[in-house]
Amino acid sequence: MIVPDTSPVVAPLLPSHLERSPEDPTRQNGSVSGAVFNVSTTMIGAGIMSVPATMKVLGLVPGFVVIVFVALITDVTVEFMLRYTSSGKSATYAGMMGESFGAVGSLAIKICVIITNLGVLIVYFIVLGDVLCGNESNGTRHLGILQEWFGVYWWTSRAFALLIVALFIMLPLVMLRRVDSLRYSSAISILLALVFVAICSSMAFSAMLSGKTQSLRIVPDFSQVTVLDLFTTVPVFVTGFGFHVNVHPIRAELGRASHMGLAVRISLTICVAIYFAIGFFGYLLFGNETMPDVLVNFDQNSDSTAGRLLNDVVRISYALHLALVFPIMNYSLRANIDELLFSNKNKPPLGLDTPRFVSLTFILLALTYLVAVAIPNIWFFFQFLGSTTIVCLSFLFPASIVLRDMHGISKTKDQVMAIVVIVFAVGTSGIAIWTNLNGSGANQ
Repeated sequence: MIVPDTSPVVAPLLPSHLERSPEDPTRQNGSVSGAVFNVSTTMIGAGIMSVPATMKVLGLVPGFVVIVFVALITDVTVEFMLRYTSSGKSATYAGMMGESFGAVGSLAIKICVIITNLGVLIVYFIVLGDVLCGNESNGTRHLGILQEWFGVYWWTSRAFALLIVALFIMLPLVMLRRVDSLRYSSAISILLALVFVAICSSMAFSAMLSGKTQSLRIVPDFSQVTVLDLFTTVPVFVTGFGFHVNVHPIRAELGRASHMGLAVRISLTICVAIYFAIGFFGYLLFGNETMPDVLVNFDQNSDSTAGRLLNDVVRISYALHLALVFPIMNYSLRANIDELLFSNKNKPPLGLDTPRFVSLTFILLALTYLVAVAIPNIWFFFQFLGSTTIVCLSFLFPASIVLRDMHGISKTKDQVMAIVVIVFAVGTSGIAIWTNLNGSGANQ
């Protein structure tokens, strides 16, 4: 799932004994603009590459409506989290769940974060494989950059190319024991998203002037999709807007925690605009040929050398971005797994325990590589994550905290809204899972 967005920055959850209090002198007096930047970066990741495929299934008008609706539900659930954080004593998501549901709630958060991060890392590998080696859908073969440049050989295959990437690019990066420059990755993420929108829009306008754009569906075409297929797109957007794990770390950096709600609403507005722009222009360019990972579509031959170069620049730049973000996601995944498996408070920090650090790093890298090669379908993972762990982190857990109401602050309208959120989340996710298990997903 669009992981989605899949989000490029997911901070590790702190164990309860390491939670920072509001009086902690290490807190940073961050600005609203900085919070907007971090929240937006969290939402704009690899997930944007599946938005055009959702437009192909839904049509433009329903697609826009679903984007806005999921954004509104996201705003509601984040407001739930902020209110209960202010009323409680916890400074982390896991701690907040622990206050309402005890150790079981805290454990559930950690497990969901681990599964989500692992899924996102697999998605990053899949996107890299699509860019380098292409993909195949509905009998149509899309070539990757390596195959366009050098031809189809065993050493341009997905398995071998990703192995080289894993050993010579990913491994040196994930072996770094400190991640101190997340702000630079955030800047690159936002910049590349805007560049992608700019390039897609310019290519779409150029195609319009040449009469080469594709016909667009305003509403779904039920001769090609079923009503149930429409529900398989919702997890893509749930993944894209799933930044709830980062609410507490970003809130902790604000000079006034009350500004977090404003920052979230501004970020959601920005991301709705970017998602719809990418979906519209990507769908306008490729129409019914739009792939689940739209980067794959940029293998199409252009009439000019400049056009072909532009296609390659789009794919390579975003692939490099994902390669640079990969160690950040791996860092938080590794930290959460270490906290779950090695809960002894007297243990040395992970970065100082070389055997523990190296073994976890190698196992995680090998696992993500093997799964990405075995299941090279980005749509599958966006739907899986958006229908399971991310829907829990984004919707079910915040709504359940409101219904539990350990602090006695919920109003009747809050209880009703929480029930609506749960019904929406369980209903859409259940239908999406059932549709995919029966093999009728529109983009499989």
